Amino acid sequence: MKITKIESISFSKLPRLLFIRIHTDVGIIGVGETYDKVPGSRGALHGTLAPILLGNDPRDIERLWRFCFDTILYHGFAGAELRALSAVEMALWDILGKSLSAPVYQLLGGAVRPAVSTYNTCIGHGAVDDYARWHTDAGALATELQAEGIQGMKIWPFDRFTERSFGQNLRVDEIEAGLEPVRSIRRAVGRDFRIGIECHFRFSRAAAEQLCYALEPHNIYFVEDPLPSVDTAEIKRLSQASRIPIVGSETLLSRWQMRDWIANGVSQIIMTDVAWTGGIAESKRIANMAEAYGIPIVFHNAGGPIAHMASLHLAAHVPNLFELEMVRAFYNTYFRELTDVDVKIHDGHVAIPSDRPGLGVDFLPAVWERADIDVQTSEGTGRAQGIRAMGDSWSKPEIRL
Repeated sequence: MKITKIESISFSKLPRLLFIRIHTDVGIIGVGETYDKVPGSRGALHGTLAPILLGNDPRDIERLWRFCFDTILYHGFAGAELRALSAVEMALWDILGKSLSAPVYQLLGGAVRPAVSTYNTCIGHGAVDDYARWHTDAGALATELQAEGIQGMKIWPFDRFTERSFGQNLRVDEIEAGLEPVRSIRRAVGRDFRIGIECHFRFSRAAAEQLCYALEPHNIYFVEDPLPSVDTAEIKRLSQASRIPIVGSETLLSRWQMRDWIANGVSQIIMTDVAWTGGIAESKRIANMAEAYGIPIVFHNAGGPIAHMASLHLAAHVPNLFELEMVRAFYNTYFRELTDVDVKIHDGHVAIPSDRPGLGVDFLPAVWERADIDVQTSEGTGRAQGIRAMGDSWSKPEIRL
């Protein structure tokens, strides 16, 4: 089996999403996805990765991943190139599963749970504007989510106050205003409903300690990324000072950036994104490394339907799963516009993937008729067929792109 063509697919009405399809000479097509900063990832895919992937056997996932990683390592590896490689790696697993008539979670070693615990991140899209609703009546939104079987939600009520001081401090009135959505949720659905607080790396430790101290009486499930992930010593001090577990960090990409964070016990819970950190196998490695230290993992999952399915397969498999993030505003709108993914939540859990082979997701036929679609293609014989390792890169100018 050989890779014959690699496509990238985007939509002007959904500018955060970049999908890929990898075609083979036996007719099997694998799908993958990354999201955010699409122009860079698309350029990396067609300019750097596709030329060295074409012509190779797509089932050699580890060999191809390592060869691509070796190629992008010279440039820091953890930006657009790694996001593009994450999408490629998903598609390779999809091809492998389809070639063996097996779902990806079985290829990983099988499921360890019958369903995956999840919470709703309150972003808005189209008619499902959970973002506006938690600002105006978070309690009513929590009540609606609970009626749909969702038992937790994540909001970010303090971010807006970081503009004044660049997140260096919080005033009493700002803390009180930030607490109001939390209090509204507690009044509406009680103390058992899970509340996560996102901080988007906006705060100093001083401000984050103010925030956590104010939140402690409200039985908060976690506080996510209060400080930039480069401030590991300060984040660890915060995690030791607060009774609320700290989650971090989706911005650390690959096992190499996560390694010291895990080994040094920077936070009680770690988080990574399958569509950014290198793909399914790399996320599994990160989860396994964290498990050795007794640390649970959250899979950040705020993109599209293919990244969601890749995250769900992995969440079904890893023993130390804390939660799988999901976004109701996405899976009830554009997931259904683009694919046959049908998300059902019951008692705070989403069912593990069916026995459909690969990732178990296909584009709907109507996608190819959309007026806003943009498809770019790389095809040909490729420049690195069968090469296992780079060796002396200066001897291979056609590969060292």
